[in-house]
Order: sequence, then C-alpha cells, then structure tokens
Amino acid sequence: MKSNLFRKCIVLILLLTGLVCSVSAQTGKLTVAEGPYKPTDESLQQYQYPDWFRDAKLGFWAHWGPQAVPRQGDWYAKKMYQEGSPDYKYHLEHYGHPSVFGYKDIIPLWKAEKWDPDKLMALYKKTGAKYFVSMGSHHDNFFLWNSKINRWNAVNMGPKKDVVGLWQQAAKKQGMKFGVSEHLGASYTWFQSAHLSDKDGPKAGVPYDGANLDYQDLYHASATADDKGWLTTNPAFQLEWYRCIKELVDNYQPDLLYSDSPMPFGDVGRTLISHLYNEEIAKNGGKLEAVYTCKQPSEGKWVQDVERGVIDTLSPYPWQTDTSIGDWYYRTGQKYKTANEIIQMLVDIVSKNGNLLINVVQTPEGDLEPDMLQILDEIGVWTAANGEGIYGTRPWKTFGEKSAE
Repeated sequence: MKSNLFRKCIVLILLLTGLVCSVSAQTGKLTVAEGPYKPTDESLQQYQYPDWFRDAKLGFWAHWGPQAVPRQGDWYAKKMYQEGSPDYKYHLEHYGHPSVFGYKDIIPLWKAEKWDPDKLMALYKKTGAKYFVSMGSHHDNFFLWNSKINRWNAVNMGPKKDVVGLWQQAAKKQGMKFGVSEHLGASYTWFQSAHLSDKDGPKAGVPYDGANLDYQDLYHASATADDKGWLTTNPAFQLEWYRCIKELVDNYQPDLLYSDSPMPFGDVGRTLISHLYNEEIAKNGGKLEAVYTCKQPSEGKWVQDVERGVIDTLSPYPWQTDTSIGDWYYRTGQKYKTANEIIQMLVDIVSKNGNLLINVVQTPEGDLEPDMLQILDEIGVWTAANGEGIYGTRPWKTFGEKSAE
C-alpha cells in the first residue's frame, strides 16, 4: 500500500511540474530554433510552398505498427478496452482479459520479421510515388523512432529497429522526399479507455492494465472528466507532446511532418511549426523546403490535409488528401481500392491543386499481400504512361470531371 501511495505521489509531482513548465510554454518559453518564423499566424503566413511538394502529387504512407498484430484493423489499442465491442471480444478470446493481458503485451508480438524497407521503397518509386511518409507514433503512444524520452519505442521493444530511421534511409537511396506522421496529440484522451474496467461479468470493477501506475508512461495519466475532446486541454500533456515531436523533428529532420488533428494546442503548436521551419532553413542554407500538414484550413501557413475526402473546388493553396488502399491497419478479409479508383482519385485531386498521400497496407510481418502488389503494379503501369500529365503540373482554371452540357 505504501509503495502504491508513493508512486501516486510521484505521478502527482510530475504532473504538477509539467503544469508549471507548460504555463511557461504558453508564454513563449518553449525551446525553439532561431530563425525568421515566430509562433504567430502573421509570421507563419510568410510560408512559401516548396516546389518539390507541388511537383510530387503522389506519396505513399506506412500507417503501420503494433496495432496490426491482431489483424483487426484500426484503433485496436482503444477498442480492446471497450467492453462488449468486437475488438474487446476478440481480445478476450485470443489473448485474455485486458486487466491482465493488455496492449503493453501486444507490443512485443510485433516483430516485423518480413519487413524489407529497401525493397518496398524501390517498389513504391517504380509505382510512381515521389515522397514517402512513415508513421512516427499512432494514438497508442508507441514511438517508431529511437526516442530518449519514451521507453515504449521500436528500438527497445517489438522489432527492436529504428523504423523511422530505416524508412528514411531507404527513401534517400531512391531520391524520394521523406515525411513522418504524428498522431500523439490525440493520444492523451484517445487512450483513456485503458483506465476503465468492466461494468458487468466476472471481472466487473477490476481495472484494466492502463490503470496500473507501472505503465503510466504508455497509457498516460488519467485525464480529468471534462477533458474529452480530440485534443487534450491539459497543459502538462501539451508540453509532453511538444517535447516528443520536437525530438522527432530534431533527430530526423523530415521533409514533411503530418499531424492527425487540427493544428495542436494553439501557441504550443505554432511554436512547433516555427521550429520545424526554422530548423529546415538552418539545415538547407537559408531555403525553406519543409512541409507541415494538419487537418485545418491553412490560409497559407501550412498544407491542409483532408482525411478520406477531397476539397470540392480549386484551392489557391496546395493541399493533400490522405487515405488508405484498405483499412488503416491490416485487417483480415479487408477490401482494397482498385487501381482505377486510386488513379481517378489522383487525377481529380491534382486538378484541384492537391496531392494524394495513400497508405499501402502492410501485414504485421511487414510485407505486402499478392493483391496489394497487383494494385501497385497496375498503378505503376498507368503512371509510367501518363505521369507527364500529373507530375510537375499546376492547376488550370477548370478542375475535376464534368459531364457534357
């Protein structure tokens, strides 16, 4: 009992410390690279969209990680803690009760033993992709990079490889631009289901393993009852997000950074974007080539991303659709988009000043199924024959498809 009380006190002290630090952060004292960009809308509106992104048109994405292991599709780490859901029932049948065998125990099962990033990247380039985006961290708070902040990462656990770093090396070998997606901002509220317990049955009232303080650094501390939005309102969590994503930017210096949310956390998010831009300018001899994309109209400050949809008109600002050929994570029996569907989507998006970023669904082991390989082959045949009308183009005054009048 004393040991548990001591751990609770330590967590409370850490949260209070984070709160004090984050108050300073809100007043502009976050560590940020020096440069012309400041964490204000006026400053960020100086942004000039790099030609490489405007020319690229097509990017591939590896939305891949431990949640692929059960072969049940997206959001498994959350849904396995939702009593009565299909994922919860699957977890009970195949792994046991989440009070004992939780998501922390799924992570070591992800070995990625068939993953060959060089082979896949060569295939993606042949298919027509001009840039590649690696998952950095999904809402499961598991980092695919070599983090010194979070012990729950792919170098320490699972495949025991720097997944982001190896993808980046493979992309550079093919002369492709490289990006990373971060879904951490939503993790703090998304993962709160791991702190619950069953309401019925033999385990009613027994907390899931997310309530165990020994694993608080994976499942996060408990959020307050009113902190239920997609993005947390807790300033301590916001500061943690900044430190983690800044580590990712500083260590890998990606050409593109994607946030699975609107711009996170007000001035904290603006500070991160200005840091990304200033770091790129320092690295690139005074020229800004980096792209930041989030799910919010840009007004010229970044690239707006639209998930599984398109803008319905010609945008004055370059933008991006993100979608997947199938489910976001591997799911047994899933149906894939056809090559024709993907090509039609690409043409429509390009005509409206957009890019298409599409997830190529990998198995938990890291390879691609034969039907996925067939789809990529068909896309590659089309881009080889028609790429001149896609890559490096700019939109005309008429966009999209229109029936004859």
